[in-house]
Amino acid sequence: MDKILSRDGTMIAYRRRGEGPPVVLVGGALSTAETEAPLARLLAPRFHVVTYDRRGRGASGDSGPYAVEREIEDLAAVVTAAGGRASVFGVGAGGALALEAHAAGLPVDLLAVYEPPYTPGASGLQYKACCTSRLHRLLSSGDRAGAVELFLAVTGVPADMIARMRRAPLWSGLVSMAHTLAYDDALLGDGSIPAERLASVTARTLVVCGGASTASARMSTRALADALPRSRHRTLTGQTRELAPQAMAPVLAEFFGRDVYARQAS
Repeated sequence: MDKILSRDGTMIAYRRRGEGPPVVLVGGALSTAETEAPLARLLAPRFHVVTYDRRGRGASGDSGPYAVEREIEDLAAVVTAAGGRASVFGVGAGGALALEAHAAGLPVDLLAVYEPPYTPGASGLQYKACCTSRLHRLLSSGDRAGAVELFLAVTGVPADMIARMRRAPLWSGLVSMAHTLAYDDALLGDGSIPAERLASVTARTLVVCGGASTASARMSTRALADALPRSRHRTLTGQTRELAPQAMAPVLAEFFGRDVYARQAS
């Protein structure tokens, strides 16, 4: 993997694939560049795709204390490595990061997000506050495995599947990234959609949800699309929170392909 220094001196690891207009993939909770590799490979025949290890994960460094602004600077460094401008796709909390980064001034051509886990509404905000409190208690007590279990349970993973995951080789990798769950939690604030900040998102934005995702996730993405100045909403039939790369790749190729025509016209 290549590496680039973020503004605060943290080393961020990234990987390039393909040639063409630059596209940066931003992973969600407990993901690394390797997690996004299957989607990157599908897009690489048409785009210069960059995946990266977000701070505190994989081969990237982690300088404290954490602040959302530092993650925005990390993404800005990766976009610089991609050529200075890029289209961006973010999954889950990575979608929230992509939105926050563009709202803060990151140059983005086109923006796509899949189910940023906002929890608008009174009950949703109360639930988010409860989960945040539990997460921080677990991490402060050193119970990293408990923090991962909490995240998996909150995102709908059944208890028997979590038990099987604990016995699988991947578990140690998830536990090693447990502290970054607090980073994703911070990205989402109190869980409400930050409509005032997102009003400054000027890029055309595609907001996507899965047709088999929870009702709350589907409603949240529609509310998010309504809050963005230049957006459209799309539902992928049969998809859930665990998005299949084969389902998302043609959607992104079509949407980001608009940038190809725009560049050719200019």
